[in-house]
Amino acid sequence: MLEVSNLDCVRGERRLFHDVSFLLRSGEGLLITGENGSGKTSLLRMLVGLTPPFAGTINWKTRLIKHLGAEYRRELLYCGHPLGLKDSLSATEKLQSIASLVNEPVELSVVQDALERIGLQGSSHMPVRALSQGQKRRVSLARLFLSRRTLWVLDEPLTALDTKASQHVAQAVDRHLDDGGIAVITTHQDMALASPLQTELPAPSWPLSPNYFRYNFGAYGACCGNWAVGSLCYLAA
Repeated sequence: MLEVSNLDCVRGERRLFHDVSFLLRSGEGLLITGENGSGKTSLLRMLVGLTPPFAGTINWKTRLIKHLGAEYRRELLYCGHPLGLKDSLSATEKLQSIASLVNEPVELSVVQDALERIGLQGSSHMPVRALSQGQKRRVSLARLFLSRRTLWVLDEPLTALDTKASQHVAQAVDRHLDDGGIAVITTHQDMALASPLQTELPAPSWPLSPNYFRYNFGAYGACCGNWAVGSLCYLAA
């Protein structure tokens, strides 16, 4: 269970967002959109423990993440910026190395299948330094097809992906939630998730049901959803 309470984000003299709260249980996901500079990436960096919030708390399984350290990181998959790929390794070697480091070794055939799904079947042997930025991002995203982590935090996962690769990413997220995982995702693009858009809800009263969320990220607003158990609830500011 991921519980976020009353988060504030301040950058310099500018407040990016204020009083953000939500609760995600097993099998639930949160989809966040908003204009550039509205604080989406800053929120994700708070969720993974890279940036402390100006105010508010983040709890994983009822405990503050700042007190959990490695215990929290072992359950977390973060695909954000920078990508953190070692240039001398090939895409295949990099994924195998990551899997071994986190004690989740995988067969070569499984790694090759992951790279094929993400559209890198012809570049899997090349050193990462020879890949384009888009291809490097795909290498990072290929971890979705290998990961056994409970919490996925994904920053703009569909950027630079073609339609087929985007569909594979959405399917990986759907499978993750079906298996009881949790996901928090920022995106500017539509994700072809298994559950369609169900309804547009009016501004809710507080406190909210755990399955419904509403935030204002800049002038654009945030779109949040629970697309587990056959429903995607879309909230427009």
